[in-house]
Amino acid sequence: MFSIIGIVVVFGCVVGGYLMEHGNLKVLVQPAELLIIGGAALGTVLIANPLHILKQIVGGLTGVLGGSKFTKQRYLDSLKMMYELFNKARKEGLMALENDVEEPDKSPVFSKYEAFVKDHHVCDYVCDTLRMAVSGSEPFDLDQLLELDMEVHHHSATTPIASLSTMADSLPGLGIVAAVLGVVITMGALGGPPEEIGHKVAAALVGTFLGILLCYGLVGPVAANMAKIADEENAFLHVMRLVIISFLKGTAPILAVEVARRAIPGHGPPSKNWKPHAGAAGLQPRQQPPRPRLSWIKLAPLSSSRRRAATAATTAGPGKLPTPISSPP
Repeated sequence: MFSIIGIVVVFGCVVGGYLMEHGNLKVLVQPAELLIIGGAALGTVLIANPLHILKQIVGGLTGVLGGSKFTKQRYLDSLKMMYELFNKARKEGLMALENDVEEPDKSPVFSKYEAFVKDHHVCDYVCDTLRMAVSGSEPFDLDQLLELDMEVHHHSATTPIASLSTMADSLPGLGIVAAVLGVVITMGALGGPPEEIGHKVAAALVGTFLGILLCYGLVGPVAANMAKIADEENAFLHVMRLVIISFLKGTAPILAVEVARRAIPGHGPPSKNWKPHAGAAGLQPRQQPPRPRLSWIKLAPLSSSRRRAATAATTAGPGKLPTPISSPP
């Protein structure tokens, strides 16, 4: 939503400033220049990228227009879900999670969180790891496996961003190409009236204008937004990695969730007063019994000989040993 607002602000301010200087909007409407720049830019993308990257670019553009899906509520629901799952594993054992990870959409825990089930990559990321844990894999090996998965996915997510950034960098050059073609056309009309020559020169300059505007006002910012969305997804996977590995190392579910909560980026982590077991069948903190006071302990009275020894120890001068007093037989 904010991306759409930003695009409207960019083009609105540019056109508004042009109209404030009493410019003619009809001069900016140059379909031929737009066809040269847009068509050539689209062609460079088709030349440089295979089909699956083109699909990722289209998917990334829809994600930019729709906004980020890793919100504060998404983090909150995910931590609650993992707490319920780990609490079940601590009570019944890791083998009790086998049915949950094999069919997440039918799991009594996962099925309550639709955003998790619909996000196939995150769902596979968690379920595949827990499946390996159920089979007896060590936490250290699983940690390396999760790190490898994050690296591969982040590289795959940044590949269409690099392609779109390359397209943005090419737009000013393609604008110059359109302007040069306009100058060539203008040079062929030098014998005509001045109005016609002025119109052709203006059309040539519009090509440079469109190339720079599309680069720095539209395509470049969209690519930057896609990069931030990829970083947000990578941060979410990192949080899920921490909570899984912390629990598999033997940490209590409530502490594992707290470790993950503190790793959430600062744009909106849950409050430190939140309770993951609120509204769920979680474990309540145990009440510790009070410690016994020393006043409850009755000390046996000292004998007269031991009382004299204690008095002699306190009255002895510094650096001197008290005179030993033999106890009576």
